[in-house]
Amino acid sequence: MVPHLTTALTGPLLDLEKHILEAMPNIEHWLRTQWQDRTTPFYSSVDLRNSGFKLAPVDTNLFPGGFNNLNPDFLPLCVQAAMTAVEKICPDAQRFLLIPENHTRNMFYLQNVAGIQYILQQAGLTVRIGTLIPEITSPTDIELPDGRSLTLEPIKRVGNRLSLDGFEPCAILLNNDLSAGVPDILKNLEQPVIPPVHAGWATRHKSTHFAAYNYVADEFSKIVKIDPWLINPYFESCGKINFQERKGEDCLANYVDELLQNIGKKYQEYGIKEDPFVIVKADQGTYGMGIMTVKNADEVRSLNRKQRNKMSVVKEGQPVTEVIIQEGVYTFESINEAIAEPVVYMIDHFVVGGFYRVHTSRGKDENLNAPGMHFVPLAFDTTCSLPDRSANPDSAPNRFYTYGVVARLATLAAAIELERTDPLNAEASEESAPE
Repeated sequence: MVPHLTTALTGPLLDLEKHILEAMPNIEHWLRTQWQDRTTPFYSSVDLRNSGFKLAPVDTNLFPGGFNNLNPDFLPLCVQAAMTAVEKICPDAQRFLLIPENHTRNMFYLQNVAGIQYILQQAGLTVRIGTLIPEITSPTDIELPDGRSLTLEPIKRVGNRLSLDGFEPCAILLNNDLSAGVPDILKNLEQPVIPPVHAGWATRHKSTHFAAYNYVADEFSKIVKIDPWLINPYFESCGKINFQERKGEDCLANYVDELLQNIGKKYQEYGIKEDPFVIVKADQGTYGMGIMTVKNADEVRSLNRKQRNKMSVVKEGQPVTEVIIQEGVYTFESINEAIAEPVVYMIDHFVVGGFYRVHTSRGKDENLNAPGMHFVPLAFDTTCSLPDRSANPDSAPNRFYTYGVVARLATLAAAIELERTDPLNAEASEESAPE
C-alpha cells in the first residue's frame, strides 16, 4: 500500500527521486564500498518523514521491535540477510541467545520477539530466549495472539559466559535497548554481544548519530548532486537541562530560535509556504517519550507543569538531562485521512521491508510514535530494492527504493556512530597517543 501524498509541493521531492534513480549505479557502487569498510549493525529500523519537498530520517533504532509488522512475503529477504549478518559475526555460529525487553504483557512486542526467533531459526540457528526479569526463575511459556508461543528462560552466568539450562550460545543477540543501563550480567562477556552494549540508550546519544549522518548525507549528496538539506534535518544539542527546575531554558530557546531561522531560509529558498518547526526530544531514549513540537522559542520558556513533567523522564523513569533540537519534517503522507510515516527495516545492510506508522489523532507536524498508533494492515507491498527506472519517479517501486536508499544512509551513519563510540577504539587511541 502506498499512502496518498497530500501536497502540491512535490517538485523538489520528485526532483530528488529523479536524481536518485538516475544515479542508481553510482549509489549502489558507493554503498558497496562503504559496507566493506564498516561493521554494519546487526539490525536496525529507520523512521522517515516525507514532506513532499524533503525526505529525511528522524530516528534510527538499533533494537527494532516491529518485525511482526513486516510483510510475510518478505521473509526470504529477512532470512538471507540474517545469514549474511551471522556469517560476519561468527561463521561457525549455531546457537543464539536472544534477550528481549521486559515487556511480558505487551503481546505485540512479544510477537516481534517470536518473529526474530523464527527468522534466525530459518537461517539455520538454534535460538532460545533468555530474560532479565528476576521473577522468572524457570522456563515460562507465553501464548501469543497469532497462535504461536515462546518460552522465556532465566539466564545463568558462569565466569564470563552466559547460558541457559543445557544451552551454551555462540553469541548473544539483544533486543533490549538497555535504557536503564547495562546490567552486570552483560558486562565483559567472552561471547559476542550484538548489538554491542555501548549501542544501548544508557550511553548512546541521538546527536552523535545525526553528527555521523551529517557526514554521510554530505558525501552522498556529492554523488547524487543534490542539496544535502533535502535528505538531512538540521539539529543542535543542549546539555544540562532540567525541565522540573527550569534550568537550561535559555540554551534551549536560543537553539530553537537559531534552527527556526535556518529552516525558514531554506523554506524561502524552495518556495515552501509551511511554518518551520522543530522537535525537542530527549537525546537518549525511545518509545516516543520526552518529545514536543515547537514553532516559537517562547514556547519552551512557558511550559506548564504537565508539559515539564512529560519532558522530564523517558523509558524506565530515566531523567532527561540532555535534549536534541531537530528540524521538524512534515509528513504529508496519509492513509484514509490518517497521518502516516514510513518505517524501514534493515538486517545487516539489506533492506528487508517496512511498514507505515499511522496515527488517526496526530497532525502532520507531530510525533506519531505515541499511544493510538497502528501498523499491522500497512506493511509495504513491494520491496525497497527494485526500482523501475522506466516508470515515473514517484511510482510505488521508485518511492520505496528512495525510502530504502535514505534508510541505508541512516544505517551507514549508525555504523560510523558505533565505531566512534566504541570504548575499545577510545582505549586504542589513548594507548597510541604520544606521552
